[in-house]
Amino acid sequence: MHWSLIKMVNIYVARHGQDLDNANGILNGHRNEPLTDLGRQQAKDVANKMSKAGFSLTSTATAAADISPPPSSTALSLSAIYSSPLTRAHDTANIFADILSGGDSDDATPNSSGGSTIEVEVLNDLIERDFGIMAGQPTSSIIEKCGKDHILATEKINYFLDPPGAETFPDLVDRANRLLSHIQKITEKDSDNNASILLVTHGDFGKMIYAAYYNLQWEEVLRQFHFGNSEVILLAKDSPPEKAHVFETLQFNA
Repeated sequence: MHWSLIKMVNIYVARHGQDLDNANGILNGHRNEPLTDLGRQQAKDVANKMSKAGFSLTSTATAAADISPPPSSTALSLSAIYSSPLTRAHDTANIFADILSGGDSDDATPNSSGGSTIEVEVLNDLIERDFGIMAGQPTSSIIEKCGKDHILATEKINYFLDPPGAETFPDLVDRANRLLSHIQKITEKDSDNNASILLVTHGDFGKMIYAAYYNLQWEEVLRQFHFGNSEVILLAKDSPPEKAHVFETLQFNA
């Protein structure tokens, strides 16, 4: 299904900030390590960029999204923030919620919604890919453990394809389509045709949401761009795939 041809809300997809596994070069998957200090700062930095660009978090969306960050004079309201159940994503989401609700960015904490007018809602389908036997393994061991014939190599990342117990990328595309169907159902009652929401998720699954939304081949998407910690991409009917990235941050790991 080509979701970008369907009347839907504008969807901003963010990856969590750096967690301890990212910092230590460990494959995380469903492991539930917390954000590092750098990860919390990454989330604050991107949330502040969004705030300065005119984004806010309110109970009713009142403005349309564009393919690039709007000027500071333009308000763009997010009507909801949804998060993966894993700590690194949920804490990132709460930092976004605090700052986009007008809270003090220096006081933004990962464990509460602070002054947010909207609570971060967990959607289980936003969880990271199940890495199977690769969870907890060093990133440097991917080729050795999986073999070159079971890897898709890009400039920044070696993606393992089908180790025992892991979700495959086609599995993730199926899950992403299920998620988009759910989002369509929960937002279709919104009277504002230009409503916007924020999803806080993970690297592999975030890219597969993008693949499902634009009906792209997953192999193409893995090679197309790097989805770094706390970066944000826009999925919208009027936003072509090549314009997806709207907020980026300095990266220190994959």
